[in-house]
Order: sequence, then C-alpha cells, then structure tokens
Amino acid sequence: MHQLGEQLSIQVSGGPTAVIDYGGLRFLTDPTFDEPGYYGRPDGRPGLTKTAPASVDPADLGRIDAVLLSHDEHPDNLDHTGRKLLADVPLTLTTPSGAGRLGGTAKGLGTWETVELDRPGGGVVTVTGAPALHGPEGSEKITGDVVGFVLTGQGLPTVYVSGDNASLDAVRQVADRFGPVDTAVLFAGAPRLKPLFDGALLVLDSALAAAATRILGARTVVPVHIDSWDHFTEGREDLVAAFTAAGLADRLRLS
Repeated sequence: MHQLGEQLSIQVSGGPTAVIDYGGLRFLTDPTFDEPGYYGRPDGRPGLTKTAPASVDPADLGRIDAVLLSHDEHPDNLDHTGRKLLADVPLTLTTPSGAGRLGGTAKGLGTWETVELDRPGGGVVTVTGAPALHGPEGSEKITGDVVGFVLTGQGLPTVYVSGDNASLDAVRQVADRFGPVDTAVLFAGAPRLKPLFDGALLVLDSALAAAATRILGARTVVPVHIDSWDHFTEGREDLVAAFTAAGLADRLRLS
C-alpha cells in the first residue's frame, strides 16, 4: 500500500490492477483476478499467458465506487473474474465502444469528457477521459480503443491513470491540460506480440515511462502492468534502471 497523502493511497495487486483510494472514494483499475493460465483467441490472433496470481482476493476489496477500465477487449486488462466483479460495482467508466459491449453500469468516457462523483461529506471527484493509443500510430483498428483517466477535485492531488498507452503525444496532451500532476499511475512493461506491428510496443517501455514522468512533471509514479503476463518484455528491474538513468528514481513507488 502506497500512502501518498491524506486523501490518496494506492494498492497494486498485479498486472494492471490497483485500488486507488481518493478523496473518500475507492476506484479500481483494469480488474484482473484470474489464476495463471492461457487465454486463446478464436480469431487466430496470438493468445496471452498469465504467469502469476493477483496479490489481492477480489472478495477482500471492500466497497468499490467505480472501476476505471481502460478497455474491455483484452484479458490482461479485464479477465473472467473481473467481468463478474463489474456486475456488483455501481459504475464502470471505459471507452464508449466498451460501454456498448459491456452494458450494465458501464458508461463510455470519450477524450476530455468528464463525470462527477459525489464525495462522502460533500464535494465531488471529477474523472476526465484522457487520450491513449494501444500501439503505434494507426493501431486502433487492431488493438481497439483505449481511454486513460485523470482524477481531480477541490483540495485533492491530480492523479493520472494512463491505461494501455504507448504514445508520448497522448501524455503531452494530458500534461498540457493538467500538468504538473501529483501522481501518475503508469502502465508500462513493454508488451510486444511479434505478429502484431512487427513487434512494436503496445504500451510504454521503461525508458518511455521515465520520459512520460518528465513530461507530466509527476512528483510520484506508481507503475502497474509490469508483471504477471508472459508478453510483458520488461519488469521491475528494467523500470528501476531506466528511472535511475533519467535521474527520476526517487519518484518511483514500487510494491
């Protein structure tokens, strides 16, 4: 558990999944709680292999006010157990196309669109949809749409959740509107699948995560999406090395 102030704490449970306690509300990112195993795809595209279980049992999460789901189409961001969990959550914020597929309490959030959630005791938390690109330019037709999130509120720190984003241009857009941010939850891990885009990055690698940190002016970085899946080509040690080389190691908060 990273206690990052009186109104912010973040607990990472593995893969892209983290609990963010913020301004009296509890958010959950990209829920993945299945046991390790292989996820095949009926369309012939490369399957994905989960290599480690989550460190938190979903039964122990307690109340979740909203899920921040960067996209619903890949099992390393929403697995079988995660899908079941959505039925018990009052709100799931995701891409507009994903909300159409999921139904239920899912609400689509386009780039720069906002949703206000009431805080206990008064005031609101504003969730803003942020741009994200899951791969190189033009990859959306294959990898699908992705959304990131920015959390803000009166008297609260600014928190950016990148989602599965590989684009520093998207990060610059967030920095232009909200920077400097207090805390960035950066999806990294340098995932690659050789048949897709000649093995190009699908999400930030460690060096790009360090570059994103500098662009955002982020005071604190909580990395996620760096473990538990076979197609992640970089992990904790690579991230520490990249942030150390960039002179940013003191901003990392690692589980």
